[in-house]
Amino acid sequence: MLEKGKISALQMGVMMYKTIVATEILFVPAVISKYAQQDMWLSPIWASVMGFFTVFVTVALNRLYPECTVFQYSERILGKVPGKILGLLFLLFYLHVSGIVLRQYGSFIISVFLIRTPLFVVLGSMVLVSAYAVRGGVEVMGRAAQIFVPFLVLLVMIITLLLLPEMDLNHLLPFMEKGIKPSLLGSIPPQGWLSEYFLMTFLLPCVSDRKNEIKWGMVSVVAVIVTLEAVSLATYLVFGKLTENFIFPVLEAGRYISVAGFIEHVESILTAIWVMGMFVKVTVFYYAVVIGLSQWLNLSDPRPVVLPTGFLIVVMAIWAAPNLQEMFDFIATTYPFYKITVQVLIPTVLLLIALLRKNLRQVAEGKG
Repeated sequence: MLEKGKISALQMGVMMYKTIVATEILFVPAVISKYAQQDMWLSPIWASVMGFFTVFVTVALNRLYPECTVFQYSERILGKVPGKILGLLFLLFYLHVSGIVLRQYGSFIISVFLIRTPLFVVLGSMVLVSAYAVRGGVEVMGRAAQIFVPFLVLLVMIITLLLLPEMDLNHLLPFMEKGIKPSLLGSIPPQGWLSEYFLMTFLLPCVSDRKNEIKWGMVSVVAVIVTLEAVSLATYLVFGKLTENFIFPVLEAGRYISVAGFIEHVESILTAIWVMGMFVKVTVFYYAVVIGLSQWLNLSDPRPVVLPTGFLIVVMAIWAAPNLQEMFDFIATTYPFYKITVQVLIPTVLLLIALLRKNLRQVAEGKG
């Protein structure tokens, strides 16, 4: 294990909550609405199964190999050469997804606020700040997440409450007009985001109170689902079927808030707090790539590769999509299956192989 710092299971859960929610609250309401319409409130509930399952598989693998990440136990399970090949796949995957996450941040900031600012300036500034946190280690990242998460929770509560006068419950009718299929289809995109709980594989070796890791992992999933439900319902009850026409429906809903002609234009506050969440998300993915690259190359110290990795992530972000609309289409269609395959399907196969090898070894030892 390269990382010497320690975090609590609670800090791990908070980091994962911020990592999932940061982009989910911005993009998912529009994506779910596209498929599920008035039944969109059911989709996060169906999607939660993916979150719970991902946490279970990740923790189970870690308990078999307590001090290892996926890059290390892949070699133990599959052998050195196949494990290295699979490790390279994970490394390229997390480098690519880190670029996509960073591009989502950059595209939002430029399209809404800093219209004339060059993209590489917005991306580079975030990566430089994140590089400082990654270089500081997992303890710095955990404390930052703990500081920022109350702001996000408070933001969701305030937006939901202030939008109450604009909400129309009739937008949820007729209930299940076309059966359960639309809400199940709408659950696929959030399942892709919830598969990111596999990032716990990079944090679990650093958790000090190991007996609480499964509990706080599951609590984190519940918190994500509750947050997504609140945000999705608030936006859909305001916009109805128009929700799918907005790329950032939560931001548009924030512009509707007006209390006594005094509390208005809260989208600026919303964006400021959202940037805090994106900092945590970019940092966690950045950290995963740095640790993965260090372990794949068998380096004793990950710090020398922090800045080169940041440069690669910025390049990947610029390359990720030609424009915001194409990125949104990718997020709504291919992206969930891409993430689920790498972060859930492959780890599940690894877990089954590891359990099979363990049982065969026990049988052989029993006969011996």
